[in-house]
Amino acid sequence: MRATRTAFALALLLPLTAHTAGDPSLRVTTDTAEYCGSLAARLTSMRRVLPDAARVLVADGVRLCGTGHVRTGVAKLRRAFRLAQPE
Repeated sequence: MRATRTAFALALLLPLTAHTAGDPSLRVTTDTAEYCGSLAARLTSMRRVLPDAARVLVADGVRLCGTGHVRTGVAKLRRAFRLAQPE
């Protein structure tokens, strides 16, 4: 339990250290089922404005996360966010 808390604390602090290092090429990502659920929830709330291609990506991402393919699922959900952004 203590190791889990320590890992969680490090996961929270790591983006702060990466940001303060000033290296724009360094990007910290979180590939967990919880993060996948968070992305899916945000996209679901935007459902009305999502293009069809983004909706397909959301469905694929949720399905992949649900079957244990979290990294691929998160990638699809992020791609859906990019498609939803106005140009």
